[in-house]
Amino acid sequence: MPITEIPLCVWRKRGHRFEFRGQAIRYWTAGQGEPLLLIHGFPTAAWDWHYLWQPLAQRYRVIACDMLGFGDSAKPRDHEYSLLEQADLQQALLKHLKVEAPVHLLAHDYGDSVAQELLARHCEAHREIASCVFLNGGLFPETHRPVLTQKLLLSPLGWMLGRAFSREGLAKSFSQIFGAQTRPSESVLDDFWSLVEANGGTRILHKLIAYIPERRVQRDRWVTAMQRGEVPLRAIVGAVDPISGEHMVQRYRELIPDPDTVLLAGIGHYPQTEAPVQVLQHYLAFRENLALPPRKLAWS
Repeated sequence: MPITEIPLCVWRKRGHRFEFRGQAIRYWTAGQGEPLLLIHGFPTAAWDWHYLWQPLAQRYRVIACDMLGFGDSAKPRDHEYSLLEQADLQQALLKHLKVEAPVHLLAHDYGDSVAQELLARHCEAHREIASCVFLNGGLFPETHRPVLTQKLLLSPLGWMLGRAFSREGLAKSFSQIFGAQTRPSESVLDDFWSLVEANGGTRILHKLIAYIPERRVQRDRWVTAMQRGEVPLRAIVGAVDPISGEHMVQRYRELIPDPDTVLLAGIGHYPQTEAPVQVLQHYLAFRENLALPPRKLAWS
């Protein structure tokens, strides 16, 4: 199936704006049909989904935003960033777009945690989540292996590291977490960096990284929601990711009943950009299985 790249300059022109708690948020939407909410990771933005955007928009109503503190959205300096607030943001965006049908989720990295919060809210208050697919992310704090940059950002000197963080630092971090044969080109690194530094983004990296301890606080509630089996789940994971790769999938299989997992050999932390065709195939297969009628049991 064809995959077409959307250059960042084109992607930016297609964005829309809405206000969330007094802050400007950039979002994108395309297609018709069942709503599919795409939730990006740290430290990048909704452009992470650009390879999958058009193929998914041919089948579904796709929706994505740059979350607060990310990409081209507002990045207030005097703000305490929270995964729970980012879940509020996703719900506010759906309300803004008048989405009333049950929503499917496709999430990555930081976005996995936001999706877990939405799943927990679904279980607690029936928020109508139709399905959820996770890409590489810290679903379980006990398996998350942060890279050195993340550890330093969490330290008391994190604010200094954030201000000194550069394109070269981003390139070095990405070289560690992408697959050996699927690392981003120099021009793609330029685009990633453009999104990170937009609106003074490096000055708040140490605030955004607070999601790591927040995950620990919410861990049991989120995992319980996943274990309940009320929402169909799949994990599509780059196997060689040192942060949340094959070792995370092993834990997923231990904790989640009837686990539906896909490991992508040779792929790292960003499967949607490293192996978009494979991710698309496995995602569509998951959705096709959801649409199949239940099997009838024959009695004799």
